[in-house]
Amino acid sequence: MTSHCVALRPHPFGYPADQILSSGIKISAQIARWRLLALAMGDYDVIHFNFGQSTMPQRISEDTSSKGGHPAWSKHLYNIYASILELKDLRLLKLMGKGIVMTYQGDDARQGDFLRSRYKISPADEAGYYTEKSDCLKRERIEIVDRYADAIFAVNPDLLHVLPTRARFMPYAHLDIAGIRPVPPSSRSVPVVIHAPSHRGVKGTRFVLDAVKRLKSEGIRLEFVLVEGVSHAEAMRLYADADLLVDQLLVGWYGGLGMELMALGKPVICYVREEDLRFIEPEMRSQLPVIRAEPGTIYRVLKECLTFHRHKLVELGALSRTYVERWHDPLRIAASLKEAYETAVRR
Repeated sequence: MTSHCVALRPHPFGYPADQILSSGIKISAQIARWRLLALAMGDYDVIHFNFGQSTMPQRISEDTSSKGGHPAWSKHLYNIYASILELKDLRLLKLMGKGIVMTYQGDDARQGDFLRSRYKISPADEAGYYTEKSDCLKRERIEIVDRYADAIFAVNPDLLHVLPTRARFMPYAHLDIAGIRPVPPSSRSVPVVIHAPSHRGVKGTRFVLDAVKRLKSEGIRLEFVLVEGVSHAEAMRLYADADLLVDQLLVGWYGGLGMELMALGKPVICYVREEDLRFIEPEMRSQLPVIRAEPGTIYRVLKECLTFHRHKLVELGALSRTYVERWHDPLRIAASLKEAYETAVRR
């Protein structure tokens, strides 16, 4: 079995792909969609999509609170174009006998109304982009994907509340763990705490900043590094010098960032939502090494990690490395995916 990773445009953080179809310019990216569909209809038996998207364009929110800087009329015209084609390729690929797999990553499935009604802590109000319209669009798309996909996965357990019941949890597998050398936390007098939000509202960054400011005002010695707008390679260099990561405080599970720091042998602070853990393998749950915190406790937890429990950071970092070697091993996860692909081909 061979695989080929194709991206429509370069990743903003510089993640590699076997083939990148456009330079990222909007017109070239739209042309690249048709090239990608042609590739999918060619010699491939299974097409594995990500982020709840297919090769075709996807409607965007026209709500005035949505970001992007585009005038309303251009969004409206784009949505007319996208509504004609959105996810239509799934039916075509299925008619051609192709296997279809979809992996959801986060806000491609997460819905504001569900978050507000179900959870006391969530990114719904902080993120600022969950709207009634966007929630409806996500539900429509999930229903279509459920109609055509042979297998559906989610890398965040909370998504399984809003995905079809047949969807399964799949741990992050984007890193070659064996190729990353662990760099345990140091014993220097001023520890380095790192936070690297892809979206400040979703990650609960303001709570982290408030906690750090309060600790510094009390004389707690720490160096705080906020990583934003750099390539993945540069970010990994900064991560290697950290002693402790504060990942996210609202979503309920660690992200790809948390996995990367654990691979480096770093302890991770993160909000873990208990009621979502039923979707996780019991043994994986029992071995989860993250230091748990939420908006109301991040100050206390961070203070304890930097003072009374500073001596435990090296041990927690080692446990974190062992954990990712076991549960985020890309070969182990690829073997599981291979079974899903073979099942799709047989169908």
